[in-house]
Amino acid sequence: MTVSLSVADLMHKPAVVVSDGVTLAAATKVLDEANVGAAAVLDSAEHLVGMVSERDLLRSVGHGIDPATAPVADVMTRDPVTLSIDDPVAKAMEIFRERRFRHLPVLDGDRVAGILSIRHVVRVAHIEDVQPAGSAPSGLAPRGLEGVAVAETSVGDVRGEQGFFHYRGYNATELARRCSFEQVWHLLVEGDLPDERQLSDFTARAVAARRLPEGIADLLRGIAVLPNYTALSALRSAVSITAAALGSQPTLDLTAGQVRTDCLRIASLVPVLLMRLHRHHRGLPPVEPDPELGYAAAYLQMLTGERPSDRAARALEQYLILTMDHGFNSSTFTSRVITSTGSDIGSALTGAIGALAGPLHGGAPSRALAMLDAIGTPDRAEAYLRTEIQAGQRLMGFGHRVYKTDDPRSTLLRDVATELGGPQVEFARHVEATALRVLEELKPGRRLYTNVEFYAGVVMNSVGVPRDMFTPTFACSRTVGWTAAIAEQAANNRLIRPSALYVGPPAPRELPEGYGAALAASHVTTR
Repeated sequence: MTVSLSVADLMHKPAVVVSDGVTLAAATKVLDEANVGAAAVLDSAEHLVGMVSERDLLRSVGHGIDPATAPVADVMTRDPVTLSIDDPVAKAMEIFRERRFRHLPVLDGDRVAGILSIRHVVRVAHIEDVQPAGSAPSGLAPRGLEGVAVAETSVGDVRGEQGFFHYRGYNATELARRCSFEQVWHLLVEGDLPDERQLSDFTARAVAARRLPEGIADLLRGIAVLPNYTALSALRSAVSITAAALGSQPTLDLTAGQVRTDCLRIASLVPVLLMRLHRHHRGLPPVEPDPELGYAAAYLQMLTGERPSDRAARALEQYLILTMDHGFNSSTFTSRVITSTGSDIGSALTGAIGALAGPLHGGAPSRALAMLDAIGTPDRAEAYLRTEIQAGQRLMGFGHRVYKTDDPRSTLLRDVATELGGPQVEFARHVEATALRVLEELKPGRRLYTNVEFYAGVVMNSVGVPRDMFTPTFACSRTVGWTAAIAEQAANNRLIRPSALYVGPPAPRELPEGYGAALAASHVTTR
């Protein structure tokens, strides 16, 4: 038996309201005291003029707006979409899905009677079918959670339509052009760009943290010779046992400062673990990181056994900075889900590496190079690309799920590759130009752009990183973003526990007649 529900049955009532002239600080206090995520904004005549949410208030702080003086009217959503108290829940759910809202004001005539949250709808999804007619039974959120905001973050953001992403408000590509790895690392995990003293202290702590805990060196040799070895699976195992050796404690039991300290220590060890595994797997002796070298230069030194040129180290450093963080991607989300349980940092990083190992997430810089190898020479580029596109094959290094214009990471890495120079760079630029021209001809209106993987492969190959280490190298830089997400989740935690819309046979189902007796009889044994 289903229960017919209307918006009035689920909304928060009476509605929490604020005046459009009150300050953001006052509005925050109202939301906190009412323990709600949004309030209706009324003018002097008590007419609805907007909605203000916790997200609006947090975003305003991130933009430098003074909450003590700025009025709600400056940040509120004006002329919000509304519901009537008599509207069915299905209508509300359709608006939530299509418009990506989280709260909707509910009107009784011209009076605000309540506020409906998407959480209210989620709670009753199992009571009645709130799917619009003809829609797929995939639940309230679109498949893959595309476009769904699941948490607040101040670490960074990706604006796919604009071809822009940032770390804590700073243009990420500008950071890669002008800053060192350690400066941006400090920004992401500690929250701000360091001054000279802070940078010196942070770098010294990161270098000191490269020392392996007791007993791990011997265990790494064993992991490196396991059957079916892959660098990422080996790194995942190494991070897990290293965290155990470090005595990694549940983040729930740590202060925010202790969490950041532990994040720095294990993030400093990840490239050391990876390079020891790599060299053991190839039958080479491990190389201790030079304490005089920064993160990127030490990475290449541990890889090759030789001190890298400044040019090579800087090229790799810029790639590493560009890939530290990139919104709520699958592995970052995984790290936050695990952290939300109160688990330790090692568990969260192990899970994140496992997510990155999936071929749909880890990227394909080596596959982009493989495509260049298959093309071979510039004169074969157009024929090869036409054949692939007409056959419906995916071009490696082209297209991105988020960016609908140039991937800013690819744009900078093209410049980095050009500075490195060499025939492969010129060939890659020729293939890129040819591919974009052929795509425009064969698929007009659906232009694809090069993504980070296309020139990432060229840059890493140029500085001596072998192809089987491309994605593991990416994992090292992304560890910084993961630890920033872990620290942020731990500092303001709530268990991430979403709901699922059940679509199986109606419950309760009756067991087949006599089924239990027959099963019991089958377990009778004789002595």
